[in-house]
Amino acid sequence: LYTIYGHGKGYAFSTSDFIKDFPTNSIDKALSMLTKKGKIRRVARGLYDYPKYSDFLQMQLGPDIEQVAFAIARKFNWQIEISGNSALNILGLSTQVPGTYLYLSNGANRKYTINENITIEFKKSALKNIGFKYKESSLIVQALRALGKEHVTQEIALKIQSQISEKLYDKILEDTKTTTAWIYEIIKQIFKKSESYE
Repeated sequence: LYTIYGHGKGYAFSTSDFIKDFPTNSIDKALSMLTKKGKIRRVARGLYDYPKYSDFLQMQLGPDIEQVAFAIARKFNWQIEISGNSALNILGLSTQVPGTYLYLSNGANRKYTINENITIEFKKSALKNIGFKYKESSLIVQALRALGKEHVTQEIALKIQSQISEKLYDKILEDTKTTTAWIYEIIKQIFKKSESYE
């Protein structure tokens, strides 16, 4: 339980995340007990999350799609990167409500249904942006690439900035230095408060 809590709310995981440190039967019993108590929830077969709770809405929020995708990737030892359109949705830059989130993968083609209404699809593909240390870096790079340089406005820049924790600004700037030049110039402007977006 403390291992799960330590990752913070929104964390998604499978039994394989704990198999190195605990016996399989102990993991299964613990997850079953925590699910019954409502501490965690089962979001798909073999996948769980430590749900976020909204005080404003007085309810649990839906699963963090990025967290679930990376939990699946860890389970199968895949490397993944999010597709551009799905990155736009996760960052709130698209008004479309997606039924499917697409990730590129060096693993098998697979689909997972999350909470009976969301599909996460993995498509085997050549990966170009797997060198990033932080998943937020990949999200931003893929979203900007999908938008195109000419469509990145001040409003979009501010929206991206508002979605990212300030403590990650410098880390993302360092992490994305090797990406396409025009994308990195925009990232610099988004996360350096001393520079305004043109």
